[in-house]
Amino acid sequence: MNWDQIAGQWKQFQGAARQKWGQLTDDDLQMAAGSRDKLVGRIQERYGMAKEEAEREVDRWGSSLH
Repeated sequence: MNWDQIAGQWKQFQGAARQKWGQLTDDDLQMAAGSRDKLVGRIQERYGMAKEEAEREVDRWGSSLH
């Protein structure tokens, strides 16, 4: 699934994001609001990941959504 689709349906995908990244808060997910870059930033902060690693995780997650 591409990020335009995810952003357009963000409310539906928040639960899937919460399952994948349990350390993200509701505020984190609301702030991301479907933005790939903001989601990557939040994951970096919460999990202490490098940007590239967080980007790979987010891209894999986005590709796994149906």
